[in-house]
Amino acid sequence: MKNLIENVQIVEAIAPQAGAAITGDYISLKKAGHVTVLVHIAQANAAPVAITIEQATVVAGTDSKPLAKDVPIYLVADAGTSDVWVRQTDGVAFTTSATLKHKMVAFEIDAEDLDVAGGFDCITVKTAASDATNITSALYVVSGLRYGPGSVIAD
Repeated sequence: MKNLIENVQIVEAIAPQAGAAITGDYISLKKAGHVTVLVHIAQANAAPVAITIEQATVVAGTDSKPLAKDVPIYLVADAGTSDVWVRQTDGVAFTTSATLKHKMVAFEIDAEDLDVAGGFDCITVKTAASDATNITSALYVVSGLRYGPGSVIAD
């Protein structure tokens, strides 16, 4: 098997940020079959962190709307002591518990999960406002690349 970097494209969605409502960078899935949206939360305050995935027709995100199809969601509820991913209820959003832990949340999205008939082929990850001591970051791990390597941050 080839190494990770030769098989997927990893793109920063959200640089580590505190508390405020955050909209991640948009990426295009025109050249990809799948993306794992990996969100890391250092939850230092009991205020839950609400995470949503939205779709758009362009990477500018001007016509963004929630995904219409539920996708698999996984959680590591305490990344400081565990590396076991636990399947959650499928959905287009996830809200963390109030427990003060380092958490990881993953959304597994196939390109066909988007409203392709409506021209939607881009996604973003968003978080609602939370406490200023809760730090959130996110990555896109893009796989099933078609047509060889290429940018997913441009239309």
